[in-house]
Amino acid sequence: MEKVMSHPVDVHVGKKLKNLRVLRGQTQTDVAKGLDISFQQVQKYELGRNRISASKLFELSNILNVAPSYFFDGLNQSADGSSPVIDEETARIAAVFSKIKDERLKSQIRSFIDAVAGYAPTPEETPVS
Repeated sequence: MEKVMSHPVDVHVGKKLKNLRVLRGQTQTDVAKGLDISFQQVQKYELGRNRISASKLFELSNILNVAPSYFFDGLNQSADGSSPVIDEETARIAAVFSKIKDERLKSQIRSFIDAVAGYAPTPEETPVS
């Protein structure tokens, strides 16, 4: 039996779904319940193995609180076929960071990350404390 390759758009949409789901702190089961499907189906969507219908994509955008176009953002940004989608670890860190309420602490964490990465923000990028 011949293996059918996933379409690059389906893979891209799946990566966007997974990263956003992780960023929102939701499990595959949480998303599956909202769509009235199995978590295995969500896995297939995230891997690009199954194409997401327009109606499911619309439901997903409501569940995850984004515009449907979000899932297609970045499709034409790289000529080499690589996706600008953030990796799972970065999404997890962003999700945890967004839960920090103390703005001063958040500013200190940003400064620490900038220092470790050797990044010097411009005055316009520096948050006002």
